[in-house]
Amino acid sequence: MEIFWAVLFFAFSTTITPGPNNVMMMSSGVNYGIKASLPHWLGICLGFPFMVLLVGLGFAVVFERFPHLHQLIKVLGTVYLIYLAWKIASAHPQSIATGKSKPMSFWQAVLFQWINGKAWVMASGAMAAFTSVGGVYWLEVSSITLAFLLMAFPCVGVWLLFGVVLKKLLNNTFAQRLFNAAMGVILLLSVLPVLLELWQFYFSTV
Repeated sequence: MEIFWAVLFFAFSTTITPGPNNVMMMSSGVNYGIKASLPHWLGICLGFPFMVLLVGLGFAVVFERFPHLHQLIKVLGTVYLIYLAWKIASAHPQSIATGKSKPMSFWQAVLFQWINGKAWVMASGAMAAFTSVGGVYWLEVSSITLAFLLMAFPCVGVWLLFGVVLKKLLNNTFAQRLFNAAMGVILLLSVLPVLLELWQFYFSTV
């Protein structure tokens, strides 16, 4: 349960922070409103967890054949997540994206996840950081998928509401920098249990 809470924090901090999905969602809210943007919102909230599940199932075969590779990926993934936390916390405010002729459809949003660089980093980073060689892998993958599913709807929805209601607040430089700093700290806190696990693993093998 402790690890699941860490996954929830990770899913929250990575899903709610600025990225292609959220910038496009906010842009859709600004230009098209809530009702017209719902297919786009649902496509992200269902499409990304499905991507996480497929990525996790693919990792299972690799980890079974090369168990030491799992620890290496976990170390590299954790280092990158710490770097990502710093980048988020120190990021400069981003301007609101301009609208398109029509909002993205459900299936367009689902397929967009597979060309979204941040989505790949989030999915592979979560699998590397929050799965264990000795654990029940399918259960761990299911828990990670569930965490992203639970966090996707409110987190992506916040950006839709930002676009519709809070546009002026988001254009405030201080508010955006404070928001980014808070998300960076939350992301850093989410990897602390993984760092502790790696520390214990290191001393158990020396």
